[in-house]
Amino acid sequence: MQVSNRARLWLVLALASLLAGCGINNIPQYDEQVKAAWAQVQNQYQRRADLIPNLVETVKGYARQEQATLTAVIEARAKATSIKVDASTLDDPEKLRQFQAAQAQLGGALGRLMVVSERYPDLKSNQNFLALQSQLEGTENRIAVARKDFIAAVQRYNTEIRTFPGRLWHSVMYSDMPLRENFEATSADADKAPEVKF
Repeated sequence: MQVSNRARLWLVLALASLLAGCGINNIPQYDEQVKAAWAQVQNQYQRRADLIPNLVETVKGYARQEQATLTAVIEARAKATSIKVDASTLDDPEKLRQFQAAQAQLGGALGRLMVVSERYPDLKSNQNFLALQSQLEGTENRIAVARKDFIAAVQRYNTEIRTFPGRLWHSVMYSDMPLRENFEATSADADKAPEVKF
């Protein structure tokens, strides 16, 4: 009796260590990494959206005749902040495309606003404008990094559920966890860097 209990204990320990090292937990861990990376993308887009009202007000004081451009920025910001993609809707490719399109539209409107600022030397030398411009540039860089991290997290997750042994664990235990959508280029010129002049 003593030997069989000891043998069972060793068998249980061996199976537990085998299962712990076989990747059974990889899929949920990678899924959480995708969600965390997406939250960081949203965080950076929100940071950009929060900077826009101050930027618009600063430009408005110098460039009153550019009302159409300012209105386009305000409307694009409103649309971009109205589309919410959180962890529960991250699996919806149409929702992700809408979010991307709204963010791209906002980026384009901001680009036009920066071009307008070229026409106003007093605006370009305003300390408030320069500080906001610098913060916006930093935020755009943070958005790029957050998107890169999200893309890497989605790739890792999708690869795990498409390859062995993750595919096995996915079909047995995590079949409710679908492949994740990723960012795609939103325009034909997406492979070209935008030209920005300040």
